[in-house]
Order: sequence, then C-alpha cells, then structure tokens
Amino acid sequence: MGRLRIVVLGDYERALTRLADWSSISARAEVAFHHAPVRGDALAEALRDAEVLVLVRDRTPLDARTLALAERLRFVVFTGTRNTTLDLEALKARGIPVANTEWGPSKESTCEMTWSLILAAARQLEAQMATMRDGGWRPAESLPLPGVLSGERLGLIGLGEIGKRVARVGKAFGMDVVTWSPRMTPERAAEEGVTAVSLEALLSTSRVVSLHLVPTSATMRLIDAERLALMRPDAILVNTSRSALVDMAALPAALDRGRPAVAALDVFDVEPVPAADPLRQRRDLVVTPHMGFVSEPVFGTFARGVVSALEAWLG
Repeated sequence: MGRLRIVVLGDYERALTRLADWSSISARAEVAFHHAPVRGDALAEALRDAEVLVLVRDRTPLDARTLALAERLRFVVFTGTRNTTLDLEALKARGIPVANTEWGPSKESTCEMTWSLILAAARQLEAQMATMRDGGWRPAESLPLPGVLSGERLGLIGLGEIGKRVARVGKAFGMDVVTWSPRMTPERAAEEGVTAVSLEALLSTSRVVSLHLVPTSATMRLIDAERLALMRPDAILVNTSRSALVDMAALPAALDRGRPAVAALDVFDVEPVPAADPLRQRRDLVVTPHMGFVSEPVFGTFARGVVSALEAWLG
C-alpha cells in the first residue's frame, strides 16, 4: 500500500508550509499543494487519490457530486470556522470527519482592509501614485480634488464583529455612522453609538457605503440596479464581504451613470478575476485580490491549526 495522500487546495499564498512545521506530516504522508485554482478535470484528478483534503477557506467549492469523486476520502480540514461552499451533510452521510482551524485576527484584518479601500478611493491614491511613478507631480488639467471624510456619513450594511470595528474607525474620523441590516434595531445600533436607518435612507445619504453581511436568500444581490441608483453621485461603495451582496452585472452601468462615483471591491463573482475582465481597467474602481483576511498572523493561525488537526487525526 502506498503512502497516505493529503491534498491541499487553495494555498494561493504559499504560506502554509512557511508558517508551520510540516515535518511530522511529511514523514508519514505524501502532501500535494495546489497554489492556483483547481476546477473541472484538474479538480477531479486532484480528488481521485485524495485520502485527506485540506481546504484554504471556501476557495474550492465542493458539493456532494464533486465530493463523490474523492472515493478514498477519509478526513477533511478547512481553515477558519465557516466554509459556505463545502457540503458538510454529504461528508456526514459518508462518515467522514471534518475539522477546522481557528481564525486568528481576521476580523481586525478585514476592518483594516475596508479602511484601506475607503481611503484609497476617497484620497484618489491610485491616481496619485501613478502620477508619481510617471515622473509627474500634479495633473495637467483641472480635476476634482480628494474630499474629506470628517463630517460625512458612513453607512454600514451589517453591524457584526467587522461592521462594529469599521464603525469605531469611522467615528474616530469624525464621521456620522448609520447602519441597516435585516434584523437591525435602534437599540442594537445605539449600543455601538450609531443610528439605525432604513436601507433607502442609508444608500441615499451616505458618502461611504460599506457591506458587512453574510449572504442569505434575503440578502443575495441586495444592492441591485434600483438601489445603486439611490446612491449619492459622490458615493463610494465598498465591499470586503461577499460579491453576492451586489448585482455585479448591474454595477458597471451604475458607475457609468455616476451613482455611485466609485466602487472599492475586494470580492468578486469569479475569483481570481480573469485577466481580460474589464473590471480590472476601470478608473472608477479600486480593486484588490480578496485580501481582507489575508495577513501573516491569520495565515499563521491557519497553518498551525491545519498541522495540529492532521497530527491529531494521524494519532
């Protein structure tokens, strides 16, 4: 019988082996790391001999039909505490145990990423840095200058652990912070020193609108063409949560009409975003490659947690 085969999917950052000691695992098993997205026939081939799967977040959707391809599968580990694209019921039906790691400071990381996008958009940082790299100093024509966030309204769609952190920073900047979610109450908002408003009021009055919800049947494509049209002509729409909250097909037309003025996005319907996707080239978009939770301390927690789970299972 050959050595145990462990397959690691979604290790885009190549961080798992750098941030933990895998020697005890490598001594007992063959470990195959996949550093790029694996889909279709390539995924079927990767699953064919896998006895253990390690999943980085929910980067590789695995439904019951796909999991059935892994006929030798005996154990699954995923990073973080939630995987929305893994069919846990299918694994349970096969008696396959599932483990997961802790998160580390992912909420703090995502909050910081949110504010990085807000400030990059509000202060026109991408254009300013490009001017400097091109040898310039100021534009040759009169253009709108960066604004100031102090005194402006920050609208938070969702006030969970990340939304609360974003709210605190907004208040520190001197912003008026309002919030909405499907189950928001004035009392809950007041506990965080913010004001609960209707979704329509939030969209129509906020300079910055930032999304911090988990997609559900009630919130899928919540920000559709009609709601995009409510936004201020100087508004910044920020999404570090999930792209499913926004009708991404409607967003380009909304930007063309100038409502919102800018979208700052860290999440997309298809990831990685195809190289030829027009989203990459728009000047009214600030885009980053899903970096919200991607930080050294978070991935250190992931790496050590994966190794610990594998060692415990191997016994």
